[in-house]
Amino acid sequence: MASTPRTPQRGPSRVFGELTPAQWIGSVLLLGFAALVLAVFLVLIARVLVSLGPFRDFLATYPGQYALPEAAPVGIPAWLGWQHFLNSLFLLLVIRSGLQFRRQKRPDAFWSPRGNKRRRISLALWFHQAIDVLWIANGVIYIVLLFATGQWMRVVPTSWDVFPNAVSAALQYVSLDWPTENGWVNYNSLQQLSYFAITFVAAPLAIVTGVRLSGVWPKDAARLNRLFPAEWARRIHFPVMLFFVVFIAVHVFLVLATGALRNLDHMYAARGSVDPDAFATDPTGLLLFAASLLVMAATWIAARPRLIIPVARLFGEVRQR
Repeated sequence: MASTPRTPQRGPSRVFGELTPAQWIGSVLLLGFAALVLAVFLVLIARVLVSLGPFRDFLATYPGQYALPEAAPVGIPAWLGWQHFLNSLFLLLVIRSGLQFRRQKRPDAFWSPRGNKRRRISLALWFHQAIDVLWIANGVIYIVLLFATGQWMRVVPTSWDVFPNAVSAALQYVSLDWPTENGWVNYNSLQQLSYFAITFVAAPLAIVTGVRLSGVWPKDAARLNRLFPAEWARRIHFPVMLFFVVFIAVHVFLVLATGALRNLDHMYAARGSVDPDAFATDPTGLLLFAASLLVMAATWIAARPRLIIPVARLFGEVRQR
């Protein structure tokens, strides 16, 4: 009697790399619990430290910010708000397209320049690089305006006091006794160092490593390639992207948790005052922030091959599988 062939038993579906959805959920919950325990431990340690005499004296000497130069401008101009929005939008698309390119196994479409059809890259990579160009152009405009208007003094340290004040601000944050600076006049030193690092360290690193991994980099420059190997660029480029993601998450959280209406008025509506209590109930910035989120969400959804392909064809040829 012939035996009925058995249907092969399939293992759990692995749609998230090497882990199943259940394993991913379990890992996220475990890591989240560990992070919560660590956060509670750090808060308790910080609160003990700031209650001690030497640390109280340190916080009194270095309250978390230092006085800016007399020539430093007061307030946030409207152009800075637009730059902030455009930078956020382009950076969001850079991260989205970069992640899409990294996890893409078999591209559905390829782009080639009209003058060199032998050179071919995936549509996802073309979109990533195209958004990079917009992000860099916006950054160049930002840097030029920053130094032309004196706003650079708000994000570039002008005193060595920035370091002990940054330590003071960090202690205040961790102890949950958060700094109460007025961002319309001056950032606290930890904010200033963070904005300086994201503008003048992380962004250039992302640009240089991105250029090294792109087709713009000369492949026949043997000496240059030895000085800056592609493998080094790969090892730096992705961690820099993760740094941007962490910065954005922490930045948005603190903006909303330390006086959301006032902070959003500063950055999105260019409205503020030397009086820290002014604009504390004005919803203008919140409404503009909500509108910017809608634009970002719509752009995220729209950034699909159906809309990218017609744009890509304006600059080269697109071939679909």
